[in-house]
Amino acid sequence: MVLQIGVIGVGGLGYLQAKTYAEHANVDIVAAADVTADARDLFEREFHAPAYETYRALLHEHGAELDAVTIVTPHTLHYDQTMACLNRDLHVLVEKPMVTDVGQAKALVETAAERNLVLQVGYQRRFHDGFSEIDRVLHSGRVGRLRAVDCYVSQNWIDNHRGTWRVDPQLSGGGQLYDTGSHVLDALVWLSHGDPATVTAQIQYAKPDVDVDSVLTISLERDTAPVLASVAIVGDGVDITPREGYRFWGTDGTISYTDDELVIEEQNGATYRTEMAIDADFDTLNRRKLQNFLDAIEGRTESAVPGTVGLTITALTEAAYQADATGSAVSVQSIVESATVEQ
Repeated sequence: MVLQIGVIGVGGLGYLQAKTYAEHANVDIVAAADVTADARDLFEREFHAPAYETYRALLHEHGAELDAVTIVTPHTLHYDQTMACLNRDLHVLVEKPMVTDVGQAKALVETAAERNLVLQVGYQRRFHDGFSEIDRVLHSGRVGRLRAVDCYVSQNWIDNHRGTWRVDPQLSGGGQLYDTGSHVLDALVWLSHGDPATVTAQIQYAKPDVDVDSVLTISLERDTAPVLASVAIVGDGVDITPREGYRFWGTDGTISYTDDELVIEEQNGATYRTEMAIDADFDTLNRRKLQNFLDAIEGRTESAVPGTVGLTITALTEAAYQADATGSAVSVQSIVESATVEQ
């Protein structure tokens, strides 16, 4: 079976994903859409396929022949684009965050389920060897029952993105918490195997609705016992490249991952260190992510990051914004239950 793929958004990452898809013998790149003329021209020269100014034109001309679409556009555009594709019975890989509205996230998840379609979100840490090793060790029981997590990311995000759509809340839906911070929240929820229950937050803004620095305290529910987590998302750090770190406390030991080193400390005093780059080659992670999407479409495996994950992270993020605004703890589940799609 040769999968017919369309790409919505062929700037930097979208173009890279199109090139990666094109390396697969069982994939044809059919068409693309992008609002930028230069991006469209480059796509047409490289792939000898048409590129349109709008996703609506792409779907109108090629929707009947497509099997799936990759969406790499500003955050607040994801909902309309993704829903339009799902309503044409197309599988969708949408970059993170899936959306910036909980009601929209619920609607996408429900539509994908009703139509038996793959809806995957582009969180790539789930394809990273270092994070996979943390997951393996945590759930092997080696450090006992997980009790608490501390994680952070720091980068000079605000200066690096001034003047771009990432600091325009009409397109980004927020700031650093929805950008690099979204990856950290996904890693926390995945590795803890917990459901976010409540969150408190303090957030500093560069301008209205564009958050830069955030500190969150999260309670996650598990079958055994709750896990407490603290999260620091810093957007006015020193380096453009993110500095990221995690520490997991279990009843019988700890796991630390920062500065390219994974350290396991057991209760008996034994310590094990492994060099493992936290900023693993992006191209490798992208390839694994796209391969998982293709395999899920063809029924060879489950999506590693289904739309339900996108719903959880959007709900957690929106709960954090609300917690900061109200100065009180917010139930993540209440955010989900009360959310509807605004017409």
